[in-house]
Amino acid sequence: MQSENPIIADFVKIANSAAGTLAGMGREAREQTRARMAEALGGLDFVSREEFDAVKDMAGIAREKVEILEAKLAALEAKLADKL
Repeated sequence: MQSENPIIADFVKIANSAAGTLAGMGREAREQTRARMAEALGGLDFVSREEFDAVKDMAGIAREKVEILEAKLAALEAKLADKL
């Protein structure tokens, strides 16, 4: 039969309590960090990759149309300069 030393038993109880407290504090810190990050990032407007690619394609098409219109304008200006 093993005799139980009360000092060691008390030390083990305190160590177990401290471990539980530290684990709880860690969980609480994680939750607080998540909440603050969600709050900070919640106000930002992010777009999805699909939306970004769609707008990028639209900009490319618009750029091509501008180049075509610039060429037509240059041709019309050249015709007008010849008549004057």
